[in-house]
Amino acid sequence: MVKLTRIYTGGGDGGETSLANGERVPKHDLRIAAVGTVDEANSFIGCARRHAEGKAAAMLARIQNDLFDLGAELSRADAGMTADRDRGLTGIYVKRLEDEIDALNADLKPLDSFILPGGSAAAAELHLARTVVRRAERLIAKLDRRQPVNPQVLRYINRLSDHLFVLARHLNDGGEADELWRPGANR
Repeated sequence: MVKLTRIYTGGGDGGETSLANGERVPKHDLRIAAVGTVDEANSFIGCARRHAEGKAAAMLARIQNDLFDLGAELSRADAGMTADRDRGLTGIYVKRLEDEIDALNADLKPLDSFILPGGSAAAAELHLARTVVRRAERLIAKLDRRQPVNPQVLRYINRLSDHLFVLARHLNDGGEADELWRPGANR
């Protein structure tokens, strides 16, 4: 477990930060951008969680913890991590998301149009979190081209945006409160 006794260190005052292995990198490094974007998504999920109850709140709590695991994994850029690409996040994380997506989606009517982000407070915040997750996914995919990333990280972040979309629909009265896109409606 992490023990934080001091919040500020001054180590980042020059525009650098440390990876988990102690390596110093610029704060604009692609790996740091990916970790920061995952953290941003996690914060929006926390906002949505304030409006969720029961199973939805429990799902979001698990996801928030998963995202800390994912961020910790991304913050490692050591040779051991790249040699053992399955260390850290495993397929179990992805399988849980897929099972939850399937269960939630089973009760939703099929879409015949795209939906506009919004609806209940929780759903609107999940749509916002979903877009941030997609940005994180783009950054992680770009990072993977430069430095190998555990493939489960990419699978998880890809599935997570789908999960947040389906959960948002679920929290919009099972999709009944979804507002459908009407192409050209304002012409």
